Amino acid sequence: MTERPDTPRLTDRAEAARRERLEREAAALRANLRRRKQQSRARSTPDDTPDSRGGEHSGSDISGNER
Repeated sequence: MTERPDTPRLTDRAEAARRERLEREAAALRANLRRRKQQSRARSTPDDTPDSRGGEHSGSDISGNER
């Protein structure tokens, strides 16, 4: 990426702060992705609950209303 001559240059201190912020942001995004993948895996594994095996069914429909 080329710098334009009319763009102000960041001071060393400001550039360091910008880099640190970008590193924190990247780490947060990676952690969020790991968490979402873990949640997705947990949802896709079969439960041992009666509802998931087609056994007993609670008396409510998908909206949570009693039948």
